[in-house]
Amino acid sequence: MNNQSILVTTTEKIPGKEYEIIGEVFGVTTQSKNFLKDFGAGLKSMVGGEIRSYTKMLEESREQAMIRLRESAQKLGADAVVMMRYDSGSIGNDMQSVVAYGSAVKYVAHNE
Repeated sequence: MNNQSILVTTTEKIPGKEYEIIGEVFGVTTQSKNFLKDFGAGLKSMVGGEIRSYTKMLEESREQAMIRLRESAQKLGADAVVMMRYDSGSIGNDMQSVVAYGSAVKYVAHNE
C-alpha cells in the first residue's frame, strides 16, 4: 500500500468505518535555516511583518512530519490515522522541531 493512501484525520471517528486502535504513531523533523537567512530574518524582525523564510521552513517541516507519520502508520499495517495533531517547538536559537502524531487504526471487517 502506498503510504499516501493512508487516511489521516483530526477527528476521532471516520464516517462509515469501524476500526481498532493498533498504536500511536509519530512523524518528527527538526530543521534550521542558514546564517544568511537567519541574519535577514533578524533584520525583518526589527521592522515587523512576516518572515517568509521561516514560514516556508515550517510548511516544509509539517509536510515532512506528515510523510513520516504515514510511514510509521504503514509499518504498523494501519489503514488510517485518527486524532492527528501537530506540535512544534524551538531547539536552541536556530532550530525548529515539528511532530505530527495520532492513533494508527486498522479497519474491522464484518462477516455478513
